[in-house]
Amino acid sequence: MRFALPTCALVLLSACSQHAPQLASEEQAPAFNEARFRLDIQTLSSDKFEGRAPTTQGEALTLDYLSKAFAAAGLVGANDGSFLQPVPMVSYTASESQTITLGELPMQYRQDIVLGSRHDNQEVNIKDAPLVFVGYGIKAPEYDWDDYESLDMKGKIALILVNDPGFALPESGKFNGKAMTYYGRWSYKFEEASRQGALGAIIIHDTKPASYPWSVVENSWTGAQQDLVLNKATQDSRVQVEGWITMEKASELFDSAGLSLATLSDRAASSPVNVALEKSANIAFANKAEYADSYNVVATLPGQGASDEQILFTAHWDHIGLDANKQGDQIYNGALDNASGTAGILEIARQFAAQAKQGKPLKRSLTFVATTGEEQGLLGSRYYAANPVYPLDKTVAVFNLDSTNIYGRTSDYTIIGKGKSQLETYLVEAASGQQRTAVSETRPESGGFFRSDHFSFAKYGVPAVFAGGGNNPVDEDTAKYKAEMKQQMKGCYHNVCDEYRADWDLSGALEDLGVYYQAAQRLGNNGDWPGYYAGTEFHQLRPATTDKTTTAE
Repeated sequence: MRFALPTCALVLLSACSQHAPQLASEEQAPAFNEARFRLDIQTLSSDKFEGRAPTTQGEALTLDYLSKAFAAAGLVGANDGSFLQPVPMVSYTASESQTITLGELPMQYRQDIVLGSRHDNQEVNIKDAPLVFVGYGIKAPEYDWDDYESLDMKGKIALILVNDPGFALPESGKFNGKAMTYYGRWSYKFEEASRQGALGAIIIHDTKPASYPWSVVENSWTGAQQDLVLNKATQDSRVQVEGWITMEKASELFDSAGLSLATLSDRAASSPVNVALEKSANIAFANKAEYADSYNVVATLPGQGASDEQILFTAHWDHIGLDANKQGDQIYNGALDNASGTAGILEIARQFAAQAKQGKPLKRSLTFVATTGEEQGLLGSRYYAANPVYPLDKTVAVFNLDSTNIYGRTSDYTIIGKGKSQLETYLVEAASGQQRTAVSETRPESGGFFRSDHFSFAKYGVPAVFAGGGNNPVDEDTAKYKAEMKQQMKGCYHNVCDEYRADWDLSGALEDLGVYYQAAQRLGNNGDWPGYYAGTEFHQLRPATTDKTTTAE
């Protein structure tokens, strides 16, 4: 399907498209306003918003902007009339001055290692803690895998490989091949080390299996680290220190212990492994904890009919703020990640609200959740899923936007983790209406399905999708533009150069908004309850059933 160039204000599925698909009579075509979409991205990612870190002045500005925008569109505050859902959070800040020795090797903070403590203590002072290599740090009975077998980790620090064994040996049939499982995520590794009673956990960073360079670790894991306020028992069970070490320094450490990290890594990919290094860690740094509420923004467009049934749109409003220790530019503006996704749900909300004002509301209600703390571990979505404004058993589906397409129109449409739920069939059908082919992501080893807010809902069995963009530009001009813009944006993920650019081609992003819009519109007017397919992690929570399936071949 051909769509108008970005200069057309009514870009998608509108009169400026010469080949718009035929819509069912009850469906409305969105008329997305590109200029307004751009302005939202530009404003939210401006220096004034200081990188939108939770519990900062940047958050206050963001909450005000989003609340007013949703209200102006005609949505209502979902939390007893308020647009804000408080999320109790704590910020842990480790001192930049750290004394760290692993074995006999001194470690330089930021350059070699990044450590922190998610405990309300004034200092960390660890002496002579034994170091143990635990392979991938996985305990997975379903895969007959236990890297902690026969280990007593009390008082010890675990050294853990990033990702999971399937990445290293994709043809072995172990885990899910190149596609990362949840066992490959850093959050799981710290959680499992805590369950094993470890004193600390340090992940060995490697760019390819991590899917990002060391600079992302340094930028994201230093400074204040937010987390949800936990109950005392859960808090006390956490490792005392957690963080990352570079591959280079880890290799040097293993060499000093008479071991080969490369050889042990090969063993760890083939079978569970744990090896004591016969070396100890000495770690000391000051630490502080500060408590403050952050907020999700939750706005509802009530349906007429099955209005107690909710379809959710999510996008995280937060980024990683500013770093006063940096030279030069100190603001992580987060334009692509994720001012663009937040602007996307605003624009979708406006279109559905306009449709309702024209006397054609959906039967089901739509709720838009701009979440906090995604960059710190999906905090806002985790809190909402555990403390939902609307019951999860009345939540039909979740559509999540994160880092929209700035590289122009594509002939394909990417569904992250494709093949998990019947909800995807709605996307396949809507993308087909744009003459696009729905495909899986090209790098499933990056674990994209577990890295954004939809995952918080999937863990409770709510069908949730994260999709958009593609890899095949629609023509040569778009391919040339994409190559040039990819070069300009290289290294900008979680870096200060993720800033709004007036020359971004957002036509592809607007098409993607259209896919979500059409999918939600159809689901919002029928009685379907999509479920998860057999063989997926979430099938038992809300299984797919033949009588609730929408087929889109």
